[in-house]
Amino acid sequence: MNNIIPEFSIVIPVYNEQENIPELYKRLTEVMDKLCASRKLSADYYEIIMVDDGSTDDSWNIIKNLHHNDRRVKGINFSRNFGHHIAITAGLDHVKGRTVILMDGDLQDPPEEIPKLYERFQEGFDLVYGIRQKRNDSLFKILTSKLFWWILRKFSGVEMPKDQTMLRILSKRLVESVRQMRESARFVHGIMAWVGFNSTNVEIRHNPRNKGKSKYNLPKMFKLAFHAVTSFSAIPLKLASYLGFMSSFLSFMIGLYFLYKKLFLNIPVPGYASIIVSVFFVGGIQLLVLGIMGEYIGRTYHEVQHRPLYIIKESFFEE
Repeated sequence: MNNIIPEFSIVIPVYNEQENIPELYKRLTEVMDKLCASRKLSADYYEIIMVDDGSTDDSWNIIKNLHHNDRRVKGINFSRNFGHHIAITAGLDHVKGRTVILMDGDLQDPPEEIPKLYERFQEGFDLVYGIRQKRNDSLFKILTSKLFWWILRKFSGVEMPKDQTMLRILSKRLVESVRQMRESARFVHGIMAWVGFNSTNVEIRHNPRNKGKSKYNLPKMFKLAFHAVTSFSAIPLKLASYLGFMSSFLSFMIGLYFLYKKLFLNIPVPGYASIIVSVFFVGGIQLLVLGIMGEYIGRTYHEVQHRPLYIIKESFFEE
């Protein structure tokens, strides 16, 4: 196994998925064994890299036990929770395979769909997205997801297919390009789309989550959306300028209206209410603009620190 360059590398970020890991391993190995056999390769020609993003349950011990029984399973354990997209980055940093498969560890994107994506990948594409045929989530999750992708497609400046899953296949040269991008504010969906190369979509099944719970709640979804937009676009800064212009123009027009009432209609203008409303309106715009500018300045600050993207507490690859 040490001398074999794997044909496939499967990267799986894991965070508190102890209920799903055993079934994921069983179903994934069955699929990959058949896929390797169809290409007349031995079952040693793939590796599974599970990245534990600081789980607080028994996920890491389960991954270690899988490795002891199957050396194709590799593991990376972070010193703390660094985030979903950082975990994906760590997995991509350590892959050896010529073909790289990404998937989440919650089994909502079934491993059985991998051959369908790989068949399309063999047509010469560098990136094959898995696109949900029908999302099996709660109505609230579906609506927030639609809002999330609308915001990204509208304001990020990068073309990304909507309803995409983490299940996808990447070529080696695309992975090498992604590795070169080391910014700390990471949004891997946008990075992969920004890199370019030939990509296509394949519709896949999306299963309901049977075990565990989703790690993305509404605040995290909005945080990720804002994070993605500010990572790939200066539109929020332009929006701040537009808001400043609009507030100035609106204040000017209101002033003209009150002046007209006083001079031409002889209608007294109550001062207190209009002043308070104007102060709060302009103050709100100023705080919004300062907040957006602060977000970009904060990102610049984090980038110039040049801290590592992640810290590995424990890992195992070859023994």
